[in-house]
Amino acid sequence: MRAADAGVARVVSILAALWKAVRRGGKRAGSFASNNLFVVSVALLFFKDPGGFLSLNVLIGLVLFFPLSADPLRKIPPARLGLWPLERGERGLLRVLSLWLNPVACVLAAVAFRRTVTWGLWAAMAALFAVAFIAPRVPRGGPYSLLPGMPHFPGVLDQLIRKNLRASLTTLDFYCALAIATAGCGFRAAGLLPREAFLPMSIGVILALSTCAANLFGLDGEQGMMRYRLLPLAGWQVLAAKDAAFLLVALVLTAPLSPAGGMAAAITALAYGHYASVMRRHPDTRWRFSTTTSAVGGLLQVVVMATAAAGVVNGSVLVLLPCAAAYAWSTWYWGKALMRETAIAG
Repeated sequence: MRAADAGVARVVSILAALWKAVRRGGKRAGSFASNNLFVVSVALLFFKDPGGFLSLNVLIGLVLFFPLSADPLRKIPPARLGLWPLERGERGLLRVLSLWLNPVACVLAAVAFRRTVTWGLWAAMAALFAVAFIAPRVPRGGPYSLLPGMPHFPGVLDQLIRKNLRASLTTLDFYCALAIATAGCGFRAAGLLPREAFLPMSIGVILALSTCAANLFGLDGEQGMMRYRLLPLAGWQVLAAKDAAFLLVALVLTAPLSPAGGMAAAITALAYGHYASVMRRHPDTRWRFSTTTSAVGGLLQVVVMATAAAGVVNGSVLVLLPCAAAYAWSTWYWGKALMRETAIAG
């Protein structure tokens, strides 16, 4: 009996620690409130566009659904969990009980018992939950890898660009942009997307990515900033490596829609966002939305990039020249400031 009590006590102590970790993760999930997508959705309410507000927030909710559905036990490194002195029955009990620390599992259970949605919708939600719950256990390397290896790039910035591309795939901003681009491509292939909608869809893609352009170093942390200072690179090169990854993602996602408008919006978003990236950088969390320190600054960034994109598509491609000049100056100037800031921090 004492052995059984000790086993239950071990499981309860682990569950208590897991609950603290889940609560911390839940607080980080609120990062979307300072993301440009959410800021713009709130601004749409002031323009009496509840449909736009609802659409953007449904998109945010759908993308956020997957990381919130992750297995709580994944927060414990497998090697450490394997070393803990737990019996087979205790591990099974931990496996069953830890599932109910997941907020999405609790919501699905509550919805099923109250029958507030149809069984078909509930089954679809449960299937998505199961996919998100199991997906992290799929091997990521070797012949069974779901993602191709990152391409190589000429020059000394090759590895930095590849690192930044990998980091971009761990932000929910990318998956919002991917969802918008996929929807646009699908409607275009079906002949349901008029040519006049190509530019707005491209602006929507860059809008989803724009917060990343205003917090380029959010995933690097203080140690990452110190490494940049030690690299034999100028500040503008460090910024250029960040920007190259951002521009590559933007180009791929907007190419089937309005590549010229997408590029204008992307380089303008970067030119505007360099100041905040260097002078107001703050930490971000992987598999969460990027954050900005100023809602007003985010709205101004969106207005500037949308104006540039519209100028290129509806005016002249030559509008790209002043956009490129502004970007080049911003990269040089804030690259110098980046080296000063990292030197002070070091």
